Amino acid sequence: MTSYAVVVPTLVRDTLADCLAALAAATGPPPAAIVLVDDRPDPDPDPGPLEYALSVLGDLRTRTTVVGGGGRGPAAARNAGLRTVTEPWVAFLDDDVQVGPHWCAQLVQDLEEASPDTAGVQGVITVPLPDGRRPTDWERGTAGLARARWITADMAYRTEALERVGGFDERFPRAFREDADLALRLLDAGWRIRRGRRTTLHPVRPASRWASVRQQRGNADDALMRRLHGPDWWDKAVAPRGRIRRHAAITAAGAAACVLAAAGHRRVAAACALGWAAGTAEFARARIAPGPRTRDEVTTMLATSVLIPPAATWHRIAGAWRHRRAPAWPEAAR
Repeated sequence: MTSYAVVVPTLVRDTLADCLAALAAATGPPPAAIVLVDDRPDPDPDPGPLEYALSVLGDLRTRTTVVGGGGRGPAAARNAGLRTVTEPWVAFLDDDVQVGPHWCAQLVQDLEEASPDTAGVQGVITVPLPDGRRPTDWERGTAGLARARWITADMAYRTEALERVGGFDERFPRAFREDADLALRLLDAGWRIRRGRRTTLHPVRPASRWASVRQQRGNADDALMRRLHGPDWWDKAVAPRGRIRRHAAITAAGAAACVLAAAGHRRVAAACALGWAAGTAEFARARIAPGPRTRDEVTTMLATSVLIPPAATWHRIAGAWRHRRAPAWPEAAR
């Protein structure tokens, strides 16, 4: 029977206990090892929340190891966990998911059906959305994980394949694009990745109204993806292109309006300001229309729609500069 390990990078959020409880309750052959990578940056973190999370594992507690991640992000944390794995397969789970009731049995079936040239088998992610109302912008964004390829919310990889390509690229400091980068490198190396049958629930966790603004830091990772995999990496990764070009145009119009107004060119400044307002209004409307349109949601969308374009543009430019000398992968260089 196929042996596997489970690696969970975690900041020891409240969701970790639910994640481990679901894993302990799942039917089927249990993992040979569970590795929790405590990636909290505090050198002396409170052990209480982690001990509580570990207590829900029951008999699996004896198979569980905790290693430190050093607060360097999920890519580095997964590599830290991977270095302890001796099993032929390793399944990565995020600490805010809950595996299905038959996950262990379904995972083993997925792995046993994998051909020798299959490097990874992705789980089926489901995101529960509220009944009786339209989902918010944040909920819709989380729901997009159900359609994403190669996300490590539930992704099993052949350990040998990961070792051959060097694991996760630790230059990706966030839970963003590091999974797509790894998958593209494996595909470039001749491996296959397929979708399995096992199911995992990804609840929508609470978030502040400014979460969408903070997410714009991921544009720096998009710049790194372009350097590593070429300008057509979007197509290779089957990833949505997003609105970065529109964000850049809106930001440029707003900046030009300010500069021209200060220089006394009022008519041209007014035209640029009108362009900025029109672009911002279109962006806000695109986010408000499919949502619940409550007062709080509309207020949040209006405020963040003003901030997102310059934030996205800034992070994209900063990322392009920071990674300007990153060498392309052989496939992208050809």
